[in-house]
Parts: sequence; C-alpha cells; structure tokens
Amino acid sequence: MFTGIVEELGTLAAREGNRFRFAATLVTQDAKVGDSIAANGCCVTVVDVGDGWWEADVVDESLLRTNLADLRPGDPVNLERPLRLADRLGGHLVQGHVDGVGKVVTGAPTLWVQAPPAIMRYLVEKGSITVDGCSLTVVDVLPDGFTVAIVPHTAEATTLGHRVPGEKVNLEVDLVAKYVERLLTRDNS
Repeated sequence: MFTGIVEELGTLAAREGNRFRFAATLVTQDAKVGDSIAANGCCVTVVDVGDGWWEADVVDESLLRTNLADLRPGDPVNLERPLRLADRLGGHLVQGHVDGVGKVVTGAPTLWVQAPPAIMRYLVEKGSITVDGCSLTVVDVLPDGFTVAIVPHTAEATTLGHRVPGEKVNLEVDLVAKYVERLLTRDNS
C-alpha cells in the first residue's frame, strides 16, 4: 500500500529483458530484496539492491498494462516506498496496481489526460486519481478524460512537470470506488 506521495525522482539506469535497474538514493536507503517499491505507480519487487541503485523484474502483465515498457535508460521515474502504519497519509490509499494507461493531451500546470472508458466511470470532480504514482485531485471530468492541477513542487519533483502531449501515463483509480461498484453490481442471490 502506498500514498501517492512520490519520494524520489529516480532514473532508469539500464534494462535487460524484463530486468530493470533504477538509479536512486533515497528509496534504496533501507531497501532489501523482497521489498516493494512503486515505479511510476506500478508496484514491483526489489530483486537486487546496491549503493545508489535497485533492480526489479517486471512481469509481462505489467509491461502490457503500464508505461514501463516505454522507458529508456536515462528516463525519469517516480519512486515511492510502501506506507508504514506510523506514516502520515498525505495522499490517498494507492495499491500500485495500475488500472490503465492514459495519454497526455496538455502538460502541466493543467494536466489534461485522455483516459479509457474503464477508468472514466470511476472519476468524479474533486475525487482522487493516481497519475504515474502521484496522488492527485480531479479538477474536471471530461467526456474522454480529466484534468488535474499540477502545483510547482509536483512539477519539479516528479515526472508530471515534464510530460508532453502524446506521452503515456499510468492511472490508478480510487480503490474505494471499485469496491463500491462491485458491491452495488454483485448478484446477491
């Protein structure tokens, strides 16, 4: 479980097949093999770690459902360690299970993202959405997308300040909305 508050802007250092090596300093301070770290909002497992880097094996399912397959060495990546029970919840509850990929229409400060219909049904004005692992508040729900306001700190400290039209972003909708939908549509017979 994560908060959507990005701790560090790392970079993809290298990729060999499904093995990704990320350059990072903060998230590696207490990382060990078997830990989870969210990379652009996608929860992956640490399989090796060293001074200033860590590695994860990204499964084919994650490569198909996220923007991680598009990463090239040197690309920036939003990184967050899992929530500890004693931490403040500065964003919202985020699983690191990407629900779909959106496409940037316009960049920050008013980030406009086209989203698939499967995502759109969960969005409400002033509701929560995770974009590339960043917990954000929906400003406007549009017919085929949504907008969020990117404050200067977020623009500087995450990938969102550098996203340009046409780029893909990982989207995770609010977990509570998915459970409510399931409960309301469940066959109770």
